[in-house]
Amino acid sequence: MSSNDPKEYLTRREIPQLFEGLLNGLMYYRPDDPLDYLENCLQKVKELGGSEKVKWDTFVGPDKRNLPPLNGGQSRRAFFRNVLPESCNFPYRRYDRLPPIHQFSIESDTDLSETAELIEEYEVFDPSRPHPKIILVIGGPGSGKGTQSLKIAERYGFEYISVGELLRKKIHNTSSNRKWCLIAKIITTGELAPQETTITEIKQTLMQIPDSEGIVIDGFPRDVAQALSFEDQICTPDLVVFLACANHKLKERLLKRAEQHGRPDDNLKAIQRRLMNFKQNAVPLVNYFQEKGLIITFDADRDEEEVFDDISGAVDNKLFPAKEPVAGPSELDLSLILDSGEAAESSSEFEHRNEDIAHLYCDDYLKVELKKSKVIFVLGGPGSGKGTQCEKLSQKYGLAYLSIGDLLQSDLATRSERSKLIKDIMEHGDPVPMDIILEILKDAISSTFGSTRGFLLDGFPCEVRQAEEFECKLGKPDLVLYLDCSAETMTGRLSGRSKSSHRSDVSTDVIQRRLHMFYQATEPILAYYQSKSLLHKISSEGSPEQVFHQLCASIDSVF
Repeated sequence: MSSNDPKEYLTRREIPQLFEGLLNGLMYYRPDDPLDYLENCLQKVKELGGSEKVKWDTFVGPDKRNLPPLNGGQSRRAFFRNVLPESCNFPYRRYDRLPPIHQFSIESDTDLSETAELIEEYEVFDPSRPHPKIILVIGGPGSGKGTQSLKIAERYGFEYISVGELLRKKIHNTSSNRKWCLIAKIITTGELAPQETTITEIKQTLMQIPDSEGIVIDGFPRDVAQALSFEDQICTPDLVVFLACANHKLKERLLKRAEQHGRPDDNLKAIQRRLMNFKQNAVPLVNYFQEKGLIITFDADRDEEEVFDDISGAVDNKLFPAKEPVAGPSELDLSLILDSGEAAESSSEFEHRNEDIAHLYCDDYLKVELKKSKVIFVLGGPGSGKGTQCEKLSQKYGLAYLSIGDLLQSDLATRSERSKLIKDIMEHGDPVPMDIILEILKDAISSTFGSTRGFLLDGFPCEVRQAEEFECKLGKPDLVLYLDCSAETMTGRLSGRSKSSHRSDVSTDVIQRRLHMFYQATEPILAYYQSKSLLHKISSEGSPEQVFHQLCASIDSVF
């Protein structure tokens, strides 16, 4: 059995939806004989015509339909509090929801052995008590985050959490686990660990120290997406300390640390990648926290005791206002994280080069350049004709045509460290992580600036999270085109294509599974862009010329 078979089976049979309905019924009625109750429910499923007929409220009486579905809405927490009494010892009382089982990724092994990570959202702190003061310490690799975080924790009697150490310890203790082997490879190449895994490890650690007066978290978040996830799933931090350090200083410190300690992610290639990731994410992340009035920046090029004295004064002012006040949150001085030659510019030269500085931070640079171009997403099922139409649109409007599938194949052919990682992930049946897809996409976009009027992205985004991440790092698309085609038409086209190419492996069942997975993944994306008034649905049932004419009319509206 291939690694994909269980996923396809569960998705095709609507098993997650069935489980959700059964669990809702159990949670509401709490029958004395749950097995008898489940037998009756399963009999009802047969009478209805199968699991695909089951909804979240199928096993809840018509007079009880105010019960919220487990996977939707802000009322989930209230549901569990109302259904399960305070005295109940049910171990999952604190959890908000169970994730849909069809969302397999690097975050879940196919054997479902890591049950702790199947629970995505739950309350970390007791809502009836004030949560501990939370200080996040961020900065480039080698900026002294660990040293300063430990000093803060010791001075104020707070608990200390190193996110990097959490992940490295987990990798060491679960070295035989497939998922953590992949994460180890990601970290060793200098990339960020998957966001969901990192958040899960932080939450589980925080739950072990609920009575602490304060907690210092070292090395998190690394980008705006992680910051948003932290606030959504844990809490808003009380203070964010940013240690700004010149790029050449960071590199010197990391190379020295590599000689002394030999950490796996302190190899030269990983150091370069980590510094690049930091440059890409530093300014947006600091700006995000500045808008919230939560961050204070410090020049970390100095002696560590000088830096700590400044941090102590700031913490006293922010978290213990009864003490003597000191200077408030400072604006980010970009010169603190430039190379020495760049930092030596005069202030007047620096002001005149504000736009050029964006080139040092890849995402900001791309944002600036993309505003001068048109970005169009083209969505459509297999057999909808989007590849053919994209090629024609590219020629007519002078747009760069970027197919995510083609870009992945091209990257695999390079035999780079990234391509090896992608190949390993794909061979295990896991989807390529979002960060890697965005990195490949950004490389392709930046390589064609100046030679195109815009970009046609075929097959992107594949999920709402990708759409949100693209907007966060690069900006909104100007237009989203959806080639609307019936399943019957796409099935006919794909079947004809397989016959003409003499492929015997593309059966009707395979085509149906592909279409089912496409519809399931695309519906939320269409709703997302519909709400933003960016979506244009084009019927692709007609001839290629008719479809092309409709697409041109939509594109003309944004040029």
